[in-house]
Order: sequence, then structure tokens, then C-alpha cells
Amino acid sequence: MLLGIHHAAIICSDYQKSKHFYVEVLGLKVLAEHFREVRNSYKLDLLLPDNCQIELFSFNAPPPRPSYPEACGLRHLAFRVESINVIIDHLHAHQIEVEPVRTDEYTGKLFTFFSDPDGLPIELYQC
Repeated sequence: MLLGIHHAAIICSDYQKSKHFYVEVLGLKVLAEHFREVRNSYKLDLLLPDNCQIELFSFNAPPPRPSYPEACGLRHLAFRVESINVIIDHLHAHQIEVEPVRTDEYTGKLFTFFSDPDGLPIELYQC
């Protein structure tokens, strides 16, 4: 029935800052950008190399995301990477803090976390 994940939707508090983060820092490709005048907000469609998408929404004064302690709902966004150390070096070059690398006790794969501009936890998982 289900074929895969088509997209994940993210609401940001500062559209320009988040757009820069996802496009310039993480390197996602812009598919479309729309200003929705009725809502006074943007919708940015971003593409990953595997054709999954991220929809980045801006809304006026969205409530902060409860992260610590973790709340029910989506826990984090995880990206597959070829080399976790290359991505970590890239993030450090952009002054983005990254948690220490850990090993998944079940798969033996390396992973780590960092946050987007609004504190959304993002995982890097080396495949």
C-alpha cells in the first residue's frame, strides 16, 4: 500500500534563516517557492537526492516546538549520509554544533544529531 515517504513538513519561525540553513548549508534543491498572501506566509518545496521532499512553511508567531523533554509526535528528522565525518566537518564550518558520534547498538552504524535554526532535532545516519 505505502510506497515510501513523499515529504516531511517543517514550520519555521524565521523563514529566511531556515531557507538559508536547508538550501545553503544542507544543500537541498529548491523545487518551488510560493508566497501565500492570504496567510502572509511562504511555502518552500525542497528536494533530496533520493526524491524525498521537505516542505518548509513560515507562519506568523508559531508556538515553540516542545523538544526537551520530548513530546509525543514526530521525534526527529533523519538523513542517510555516506560519510558522517564529512558532513560533521561541513556543519562545523558553518558554526553548527553537532553531538558526539554514537554507534547504533543494533546495526553497528554511526549516527549523530544536530538542530535546525528552530531546534528541530536532525539525525545523520551513516549507511
